[in-house]
Amino acid sequence: MYATVTDLREEGVNEAMASDARLCSLLHEAGAIIDRTTGWFFEPRSLTLTLDGRGHPTLETPVPLIRLDRLMVGGQSLSTTLDELLILGAPVGPGFSGPFLVRLDGTPFPRGRGNVVAEGLWGFTEPNTLPEGGTPLEIRRACLLLVLRLLHPMAGDEAAEAKNRWRVLEERTRDQSYKLAPLQLPGPFTGDWEIDGILLRYRRPLGMGGV
Repeated sequence: MYATVTDLREEGVNEAMASDARLCSLLHEAGAIIDRTTGWFFEPRSLTLTLDGRGHPTLETPVPLIRLDRLMVGGQSLSTTLDELLILGAPVGPGFSGPFLVRLDGTPFPRGRGNVVAEGLWGFTEPNTLPEGGTPLEIRRACLLLVLRLLHPMAGDEAAEAKNRWRVLEERTRDQSYKLAPLQLPGPFTGDWEIDGILLRYRRPLGMGGV
C-alpha cells in the first residue's frame, strides 16, 4: 500500500467514519486506481518478467528495475554484473526517460517473443534512506486523497473536512476561520485535479510497453 491507516487517522478520519478494515480496503483500491491510471507501480515488488528481445543491445522493461537477481536469454543465463550490464531503473532520479537494460559489450538481445526472463525487484521508487528507495511522496498524497474521495459519499461532514484539509491555504486559530484553495474543473481520471495533476506527472510515457 502507498499509505497507511495511521496516515488517514492523522488526517482526521476517525473510527466512527471508517473502521481500520474499511480503510485498508480503500487504500488497496486507491493503489489499484493509481497503478491502472499511471501504468506503473510505486513500491518494490519481487517479480519475474518475461520480455521480448528486439535484436538490439538495449531492452526496454515495462517497469523500472531496482535489483536484478537473474537474467536469462533464450534459456541461457547471462551475467548481471554492473560492468557488463547497465540498468536504467530505480530509485528514479532527475532526467529519467524510461527503464532499460543495456548490454555494454554491444551484444544484442536476440529478436524473439518471451525469450528474455528477468527476475528481481521492480518498482518506480524515488531515493530515500533505503537502497531500494520508496514510494514517491506525491503518490502517497494522491493515495490519501483518493481514499478520502472514495470515503466521502459514505460519510458525513467530518469526511468532507478531512478531504478539504489538503486545500487549506490559511488558518486562524482565534476565530477558527480558514481559507481554501479554489476548486478547479474536473480532472480527466478521478474528477479531482489535485489528484489527477499528480497522476499525470507520474504517468508512463506514451509508446512504452505495459506491465
